[in-house]
Amino acid sequence: MATAKKLTENHLTCVICTEVFTDPATLQCHHTLCKSCLLKYTYTQPEAVQAKPSPCPSCRKLTNVTTPDSPVEEWVSQLKPSHVIQGLMDDFGPSTKAVEENLCGVCTKQGKTTPATSWCSVCDVVFCEGCLQMHNMMPGLCDHEVAHLSDHTKTKVKRRFTRQVHRDKRIELFCKDCKRAICTICCSIKHRACKDVDTIESMTPLVKEQLTNKIEQLRINMAATNNIITQRNSTIQDVKSNSQTLKDQVMKTRETVMRAILRKEKQLLGDIDKATDEQLHELQADIKSQEIELQMYQQQYEFTANAVTSNCEVDMYAVYESMCETSTDNKDTDNRPAAGRVVLTRDLDKLSKAVDELQLGEVQVVHGVSDPRSSPVLHHTIDCEEDGDGEDPRFYDVTVLTVDGVKVMVVADYNNNSLKTYYTSNFKSFDNQLLLSDGPWQIAKLSESQIAVCVPGSKEIVTVNVTPDPVLLSTIKTSKQYYALACLSPSQLAAGTDGQSHSVDILDMTGRILRSINTGVVESPDYIHVTRNNNLIVSEAAVKSLVCVTSEGDAVFTYTPTADRALTWPMGITTTSTGNILLVDRVGAVCQRCPHTTGWSEISCWCLS
Repeated sequence: MATAKKLTENHLTCVICTEVFTDPATLQCHHTLCKSCLLKYTYTQPEAVQAKPSPCPSCRKLTNVTTPDSPVEEWVSQLKPSHVIQGLMDDFGPSTKAVEENLCGVCTKQGKTTPATSWCSVCDVVFCEGCLQMHNMMPGLCDHEVAHLSDHTKTKVKRRFTRQVHRDKRIELFCKDCKRAICTICCSIKHRACKDVDTIESMTPLVKEQLTNKIEQLRINMAATNNIITQRNSTIQDVKSNSQTLKDQVMKTRETVMRAILRKEKQLLGDIDKATDEQLHELQADIKSQEIELQMYQQQYEFTANAVTSNCEVDMYAVYESMCETSTDNKDTDNRPAAGRVVLTRDLDKLSKAVDELQLGEVQVVHGVSDPRSSPVLHHTIDCEEDGDGEDPRFYDVTVLTVDGVKVMVVADYNNNSLKTYYTSNFKSFDNQLLLSDGPWQIAKLSESQIAVCVPGSKEIVTVNVTPDPVLLSTIKTSKQYYALACLSPSQLAAGTDGQSHSVDILDMTGRILRSINTGVVESPDYIHVTRNNNLIVSEAAVKSLVCVTSEGDAVFTYTPTADRALTWPMGITTTSTGNILLVDRVGAVCQRCPHTTGWSEISCWCLS
């Protein structure tokens, strides 16, 4: 067995990875390497990749490629090991390791091949029955823990902990800086600069606890993922059902349009029948009249002809006298209007255009709040009433920040003169609050960790750092009571007052008014929102309009819906990533500045295109 070990170490080891060959390949210079190592080495030689001869890492000789036009991976895979190397690999390669592990380690050193039956967890050596008895008789070895090879669970748990490097050394230390289990040699050579190294025994309970927590977290993640999969499968069914519903709606719309076309067809056909009947009636009446006149003319004709042929002067003059009284000259042209002709006026170009532009509907994919028929899903509810609150909380504004990867919700509690923060870290929930001089109104987000809050009762704007607990940074004294507040830029705030000035003041961070922007029909802005292009959208509860102006004061639009879409009590505003404006319209009669309402109904979102 010593010969086998020597052959493996000296002749079956790759010069690149220094390990026993895996899928060996022999070059024309008779040097053998692992194919994967040869491929990686070839990629480091650009000239070899282009010219396609494979250089030997040992002697630099080139190996001609049989198919130079093929990719590098293909011609490397075509290289085969020599017959000698392949024979040695078959006899002494990694596949024989399992056989060696089942042979007694002591007998193997003596050139014997005795099957092993037991394993010492301290020596990490397998023994046959005879060698085990000698092992147990040695005073320093008799207390070692020995397991039978058939007990796979025990041998696996007690297996000596070693690494690929320094295999003969037991892993006894753990480097906390590098987060690696190491032996004493690695500690003295590679981890000399590390500051925190502990023993494996002291670290094992902590590692086990962390792995146990990881298992619990993975269990939670698996459950959550299974829920997501279940929801997605349910969503698939909803999508299919929704698709069929939409198809039914399209066909129903088509039927409605077809009924309208058929109704129009019936109307036109009825108009044609009515006009035709009227014409036929007039023509038939005229024919009847003409027939009566024809009979009269025939009688006069016969009477006159008889008078002329009778040679009786009395009859002839009598007829002549009657002719003078009733003229029998040719009848004048009939003054009655000629019979009309029923026609259908068509504009084929206009008809074709109308058909092309016929709108049965529009198909699009909508997400979240952009879907007018989407159903909100409650994810989580936070009780913001604290033990120290003097009154029932009344929240006038809320925002969410991301502080060091933690989502922090900040709430303005007007009744208790405080800012409250809520967040979750390491599966634990935390809350804190910052007391202010008076009730906070609106929150302006300055950054992911800083906010500004207007306190109109004390004519202040405070800046707060969220760590994630709220920490007061500064207090800005203002000349007016500002209720609405928004961040226009890192150095400028937009604030609305109750002075009925039809304007929004632009302030610097000291509270100085830089300029005032006209807000049109909105006298005293209650809420301000700054859009992505730095326009300002303002609302006032008593005004049934939304007004949008630029940061320089130019009017953009005034939105005043009517009828069923009319605003009742417009309040908070925000915009979505798609450019839609979301407006909270609180229905019910309320006092404009008093926090006490005389009627609550609902909060609705308006989506303005």
